[in-house]
Amino acid sequence: MAESNPQGLSHIDKNNDPAMVDVSDKSITKRSATARSKVQVSDEILALFKDGDIQSKKGPVFQTAIIAGTMAAKKTGELIPLCHPIGLDACDIDIQVQEKEIIIKCTCRIASRTGVEMEALTGASVAALTIYDMCKALSHNIVISETRLLEKTGGKKDFFHHD
Repeated sequence: MAESNPQGLSHIDKNNDPAMVDVSDKSITKRSATARSKVQVSDEILALFKDGDIQSKKGPVFQTAIIAGTMAAKKTGELIPLCHPIGLDACDIDIQVQEKEIIIKCTCRIASRTGVEMEALTGASVAALTIYDMCKALSHNIVISETRLLEKTGGKKDFFHHD
């Protein structure tokens, strides 16, 4: 097993080469992570969502974003180099329209030796990109911002972001 590098980065071995983290000696624990992405759209687009989801030529915007985000979370190990391929136990994506933006939260859960932060971040990101894709015919003035980890539990230490 490669030792940690002097900088403490987890995916760099003692020779400063890229390395997948060896989790074989870790205990299996329940782990959870929630990530958020914000999508800022024009007032005209927000008004279309005042009664909930809208139907586009490609399908219902939010429902399609939920499916895309879930699919992406499940494929995170294929998308992010050195990320462990894992089978998620759950992936929940919630989309809410607020005053000036659309808020996407993705929560992933697993009983595993490794966490699910990257899966939650990937799910929230791809759901946001899907909303962009489905609304760009109305306006390209759409900003995806503040994709961040909100919380994680299980593993070495828990994390909670406080707004």
